[in-house]
Amino acid sequence: MPSTELSRSYDIAATPAAVLAHLADPRNYIGLSPLLVDVRDVRREGGVTHYVAVERFRFLGLVRHDNVIQVSLRTEDARLPDEATVSGEVVSPGGVRMDYRFALTARAGGGSRVVDRLRLHAPLGLLRYAAGKAGAVQAERGRVLARRLDGSH
Repeated sequence: MPSTELSRSYDIAATPAAVLAHLADPRNYIGLSPLLVDVRDVRREGGVTHYVAVERFRFLGLVRHDNVIQVSLRTEDARLPDEATVSGEVVSPGGVRMDYRFALTARAGGGSRVVDRLRLHAPLGLLRYAAGKAGAVQAERGRVLARRLDGSH
């Protein structure tokens, strides 16, 4: 199955611990991804959180499609206060799969550097579309996360 990797980096005014706490809660992804409209069936098994998320797509501005996806989320905080990670997998209908990872590192002047990496796997006909949507979501995520955690919201 074809795949592609997307990566973006951005700075957040909050500490890695604060960013980790925000990203560890599945409900916080609503609005963090502009496509995500619902999170449900959250369950923790060992060190992994599993949940169902609903992405809402509009085709040609008219047709609405709710894409139900299965998500797993793991956090690693052993290196706090300097570093932490959030990672997981997404399984979407149509054969689209995504592995994601947020690497959080403390910045010398305060705040955090976030490296947001996605690896998409999709059938050839869907990869370009999925990568375009994922890239747009990734770009917006940095802005939303910064607004949420800078203390001015």
